[in-house]
Amino acid sequence: MLTWTQEALADKAMVSLTALKRLERGLRVYDSTADQVRRALEEAGIIFISSGHVGVMIDAGRISRPDKKR
Repeated sequence: MLTWTQEALADKAMVSLTALKRLERGLRVYDSTADQVRRALEEAGIIFISSGHVGVMIDAGRISRPDKKR
């Protein structure tokens, strides 16, 4: 989707790489850490949905592509 590395996501979310890795493994992190990661992904065009089924939707017009300038 975004082709971001863990380091890039941690940087964009302003969280530590260790905290991001804990979140990805389903380990406990501060609520603020999860919120910052969610906001960074939403700003990049990822939409989280939870209407009966939990999932994500992609706003293709907002996804940054390495070959396209925004």
